[in-house]
Amino acid sequence: MLTPPRTVVRRDGGLYALERALQRRGFRHVAGADEAGRGACAGPLVAAAAVLPEGRRGEIDELADSKLLTPAARERVYDEVVARALAYAVVVIPAEEVDGRGLHVCNLAAMRRALASLTTRPEYVLTDGFGVDGLDVPGLAVWKGDRVAACVAAASVLAKVTRDRIMVELDGRYPGYGFAEHKGYITPEHTAALRERGPCREHRFSYVNVAAVSGRDGRPPRARRPVVGGGVAEGPDTPMERSGAPGSTVGVALGEQPRPPAPVGEDVVMEGGVR
Repeated sequence: MLTPPRTVVRRDGGLYALERALQRRGFRHVAGADEAGRGACAGPLVAAAAVLPEGRRGEIDELADSKLLTPAARERVYDEVVARALAYAVVVIPAEEVDGRGLHVCNLAAMRRALASLTTRPEYVLTDGFGVDGLDVPGLAVWKGDRVAACVAAASVLAKVTRDRIMVELDGRYPGYGFAEHKGYITPEHTAALRERGPCREHRFSYVNVAAVSGRDGRPPRARRPVVGGGVAEGPDTPMERSGAPGSTVGVALGEQPRPPAPVGEDVVMEGGVR
């Protein structure tokens, strides 16, 4: 019995080499999935999935790992991904669900849901860093996938831009924390604001630094979030209301245009990139 030849992907093959290799092997629709906001101690966790077209139509100028792009470049690439993708989906997990279920569980569930929401059914899935179980198609976890595979880079841009826009909006609802600048990551400015003002409803109380300033550092990591008046700083629209039941996963429907572009700051340092 003859074994099929191995598929070799060269390291210098560029961002599209892995997908093109899979497509040559018969996997026409390759989906990429990635997330934004794992390291933040405030705001939602956002996951996205995308399937790019084969050939030149799927090649997007400036496409790269979202952390390596300027805010303006991310907005341009976001628009191109939305316009060209065969399918894309974004899922938003609110902070209270991250506290209740745990970060890793929420991360896997969000990527799984984003992939399941694609209207073009993927034949192969590439994920950034670690695998996602529960899929009915073959997949591969790719180290630094957003720098190796175009569809993962596209997903990273969708997730990052969506989350940045949400954090800019939250900055208006919860002023004083600097959400528009640091996007909820643990910067010296954010740490100082937490100590001075205490956490707001958009903070993740299962994170050690938030628990410490809320007086909950001796409680179990997933203990019930404080109620209004229990040492939680509230914004002008307290209590903050969300669509869906409390603690539910809020999804952005496939193809739905998120909020209009808003000025966003840069947080590549917090996500492991460079300025």
